[in-house]
Amino acid sequence: MTNREDMTLTSSGFYVSQEAPIRTSNPVPTPQAAPPDILRCAYMELVVTDLAASRAFYVDVLGLYVTEEDDTAVYLRSTEEFIHHNLVLRKGPTAAVAAFSYRVRSPEDLDRAVGFYTELGCDVRREAGGFVKGIGDSVRVVDPLGFPYEFFFQTDHVERLSWRYDLHTPGELVRLDHFNQVTPDVPRAVRHYQDLGFRVTEDIQDEEGTVYAAWMRRKPTVHDTATTGGDGPRMHHVAFATHEKHNILAICDKLGALRRSDAIERGPGRHGVSNAFYLYLRDPDGHRVEIYTQDYYTGDPDNPVVTWDVHDNQRRDWWGNPVVPSWYTDASLVLDLDGEPQPVAARTDASEMAVTIGADGFSYTRRDEGEESMPEWKQGEYKLGNQL
Repeated sequence: MTNREDMTLTSSGFYVSQEAPIRTSNPVPTPQAAPPDILRCAYMELVVTDLAASRAFYVDVLGLYVTEEDDTAVYLRSTEEFIHHNLVLRKGPTAAVAAFSYRVRSPEDLDRAVGFYTELGCDVRREAGGFVKGIGDSVRVVDPLGFPYEFFFQTDHVERLSWRYDLHTPGELVRLDHFNQVTPDVPRAVRHYQDLGFRVTEDIQDEEGTVYAAWMRRKPTVHDTATTGGDGPRMHHVAFATHEKHNILAICDKLGALRRSDAIERGPGRHGVSNAFYLYLRDPDGHRVEIYTQDYYTGDPDNPVVTWDVHDNQRRDWWGNPVVPSWYTDASLVLDLDGEPQPVAARTDASEMAVTIGADGFSYTRRDEGEESMPEWKQGEYKLGNQL
């Protein structure tokens, strides 16, 4: 972890520094084999228990476009996408994630993926015809952290619908933005994904150096994936971007008009981390979906890393709204390559929820004044007892 003495405190209340290796006492070995060159997060394969209900949520409510479908699966994409899909809904007995899928730069990167993960002793499988429709030669692995990852280059192209304004809705989802993974040991996860070429853009720590979450990118945005500390491996959320804040407000209005406001778990609001405007929804199986917009460019090689204090109540919501406990505790199971749920291991490091809204937790708006500086009616708002 980066020492606070090596960070610069900004006028916005967070710290910045240059990226340093994440220190972990239990690292995944770094393979001698070169990693695949990842371009971006590309799609997620979700297992859902009621395909019709999930289709209605993602298509009729959120407005994703159907590329292809049959009795067992629906292939969906966002407005600006030209590859076959960004989301696969597959009917199955247990709601879970079957694949976090990344596009790589060239067909040769699939050979690199095989070599990289084989050296690590992972379950590695390659399918020349692809594991799903619309995707060609692909490699799927269970990575050392227990997550099902896929890498592909070849894909069917479809029409990009950016110019089809006659089809657009007020809450138009324009692209897949990122994944978020729940793992017990965040430094171990970060160190491994750095071996894959991911760079840290932001993290949450305490003064003792405990890392509660980290954001990592391949494309030049805040993240393609994030690691959130908790019982895992599990999937916290998949995120789709809109162009503007008003698109997110339109989704909220639509859910209200449909009498489906109970699908809103958290927000709308603005994150401190990422600076993005957000909304968190839960689909019919409880899978969490974030609607996200207006983060920032991170593509320069000396892009500074942002570090937030875990007790800063503006890190998760810039306006200081408390986080609902389910957002910290609930997440989706992930599957192995045979379709069986991966066992979930408990986090042993401190929990972000416990240190901020637990019985002995505290939060602050102005660091030097502490929680006591808040108005009386707001004091204790971040503690569990006060939320009940």
